[in-house]
Amino acid sequence: MISLYNDTCQEISKLITNNYSTSFSLGIKVFDPKFRAPIYNIYGFVRFADEIVDTFHDSDRKLLLEEFKKETYAAIDRKISLNPVLHSFQEVVHKYGLELDHIEAFLKSMEMDLYDIEYDEATLKEYIYGSAEVVGLMCLKVFCEGDTKEYNRLEEWAISLGSAFQKINFLRDMKSDFEERGRTYFPDVDLRNFTSEDKSRIEDDIQKDFDHAYIGIKQLPSGARLGVFTAYRYYLSLFYKIKGAPAQNILSERIRINNGKKMYLLTSSVVKNRLGML
Repeated sequence: MISLYNDTCQEISKLITNNYSTSFSLGIKVFDPKFRAPIYNIYGFVRFADEIVDTFHDSDRKLLLEEFKKETYAAIDRKISLNPVLHSFQEVVHKYGLELDHIEAFLKSMEMDLYDIEYDEATLKEYIYGSAEVVGLMCLKVFCEGDTKEYNRLEEWAISLGSAFQKINFLRDMKSDFEERGRTYFPDVDLRNFTSEDKSRIEDDIQKDFDHAYIGIKQLPSGARLGVFTAYRYYLSLFYKIKGAPAQNILSERIRINNGKKMYLLTSSVVKNRLGML
């Protein structure tokens, strides 16, 4: 039965999400049940593509990513794949009308991570759009369930949220990106002399994205609002912790939110939602 295969593939994407990201897993658990499987499937796809470029340093990452890209489009064309992650993802593509341009932009950003790029404002914008903003737009497609008017209305806020999340990831992972992968994403910043002024300028930019994104979160469909708000609060808490750390700490440690704090954020978000405070 194809339904058994579909369910098994979806369980694999769910397992990937749970193993790789406790924060997103917590947020997904409070989505309306109809949204959980498609969001797991999107996460499984983007996680594995990211894993190719970030982790498989002893392999030909360029070849692996090119094969992954070809297999992605083959899965979409055929509406089936023996790669469980791609099979689950193609189901979401077809059911919710995910845009091929967004998938292409995402894979292009993954490819950018294979090379030593000296980012300027234009290339950084392109990278953030492909690596994070379009992922938010894929999720928004799911939340809007085919309502194009609603999707278009909420699009700008989803973009801001994806941008904020990615820039926080840049700050959180600055040490490993620079020391292990040789990456520097922020233009005109010398990580060998990362100053408080550099850090403050980046944080001001992130705060603008957060402030703008929150407007849209409050307008999301009810079945998606709590889950997105929970992820927003997790990243906001991480952002505040980064803001409170000296610039040099960012280059010497990976700042985290512990699981107890994550559970508190989840529980308090549920309470806020029940009290109509979102």
